[in-house]
Amino acid sequence: MPLCKKKSGEQADSADAASPVQLQKKITLMNGVSIIVGSIIGSGIFVSPTGIFKEVNSIGASLLVWVLCGVYSFFGAYSYAELGTMIQRSGADYAYVLVAFGPFMAFLRMWCEILVMRPCSQTIIALTFAKYILEPFFTGCQAPIITEKLLAALCLTILTAANCWSIRASTWIQDICTWGKTLALIIIIIAGCVQVGRGKVEFFEEPFADSVMGVGNLVRAFYSGLFAYNGWNYLNCVTGEMKNPQRDLPLAIFISCAIVTVVYVLANAAYFTTVPVAEFVTTPAVAILFAKKISGFLAAVMPIFVSLSTFGGVNGVLLTTSRIFFVAAEEGQMPSFLCMIQQRLLTPLPAVLLVGLISLVYLTIDDIYVLVNYMGFVNWLAIGLSVSIVLYLRVKRPNDPRPIRVPIIFPIVYTMFTVLLCANAFIGAFWECAMGVVIILTAVPVYLIGVAWTNKPKSLLRWTSDLTRLVQKVFLVQLQEDGGAKSEAEKLVAAEEKEA
Repeated sequence: MPLCKKKSGEQADSADAASPVQLQKKITLMNGVSIIVGSIIGSGIFVSPTGIFKEVNSIGASLLVWVLCGVYSFFGAYSYAELGTMIQRSGADYAYVLVAFGPFMAFLRMWCEILVMRPCSQTIIALTFAKYILEPFFTGCQAPIITEKLLAALCLTILTAANCWSIRASTWIQDICTWGKTLALIIIIIAGCVQVGRGKVEFFEEPFADSVMGVGNLVRAFYSGLFAYNGWNYLNCVTGEMKNPQRDLPLAIFISCAIVTVVYVLANAAYFTTVPVAEFVTTPAVAILFAKKISGFLAAVMPIFVSLSTFGGVNGVLLTTSRIFFVAAEEGQMPSFLCMIQQRLLTPLPAVLLVGLISLVYLTIDDIYVLVNYMGFVNWLAIGLSVSIVLYLRVKRPNDPRPIRVPIIFPIVYTMFTVLLCANAFIGAFWECAMGVVIILTAVPVYLIGVAWTNKPKSLLRWTSDLTRLVQKVFLVQLQEDGGAKSEAEKLVAAEEKEA
């Protein structure tokens, strides 16, 4: 029976007999900070933080944009804190859009997020990890593409296995990688301070000289900066697994945004103390060039720090994306086995495996960056829509309890500026934005056939029931034991079983 609820004696010995088979609330405040900081700080700040400078053309203006991007991201992140404490459920954007705008809009958001945007990003980060791990072995030349892809596949496989094994293993990896990459940036900042002490301040004597402050340049500069801050909403994907989300979610967001903004600004300032502007805008790896100019030892270990940063980035995406699959399956918008829990490990093993598998498939695509370019516009449009839900629910459900009530100016400013960014992107890169919209529209027939069509043939229901049983037998998974009313997934599995 797909809806098995009993654990064998052996299973009970491996898991806490007093705990029901469900996702465990084990994410602490420190883990939350690690997830956000680790998801935001990827390879970009080490490799090519040049997009802002190329647009505004001065050190002072570029550092100012870094600060403003941090403040703007905090407005969005703290708006998510209100949503996350009001709707205490994993799934982040998907869960919030579902509550505000219904299942169809939620499906569109989920479709783009977990089938294109996040797996593509995860694959690119894994490839960056492989590139920097291999760099010491291929000095002065490019490592073979097949070698990079095999190492990226190994990275994805190891992290998928860790996330299948336990939530503690995945959060432990995230903690180690987050504080490792933060340490690397602190070392860069300290080295920059030493350079200032040595009198290397000529680049700061006229920081705003030759600044280009046109509207188009500023919008494009913000667009580049905000991509570096992307990931502040990832903790909301695992709200349901936090020990104390009402306290820890807003605290983790505040602490993380402050850490990232300060570190980003100071690290960029440190680069300018040593790396000439002409080299800063052309080098493919700013941090490594900076390290080479400072110390041979630092240059040797910097690729390790970059690899550690990207390893944690892959883990953060994998951990949070699997929960979106999980929640969507609970709502009957994905196959029901994706919201099942491994009986002994108490992890969403089928959902984690699927995220890892999709990312491995994307490794076979030669020009994966094209897909990411197509989805950039869609990503910011969707995040802006999610932040606007704060305003929508203030009007539609004003009396609902809100443990955190953000100043109304936060979501207003964020939503208005997101509209400006999306409009500029649509005008400046029409073809890429249009392709992003096309990818969104591919979800419509899938929704109509897979979700809206309720009177499916008995043969199809039997096939899905057999598939669900097979997954349960192979992976020893079952639906959560929550003692409450049946979820959509339970109803769907029961219907499949009845028809079968």
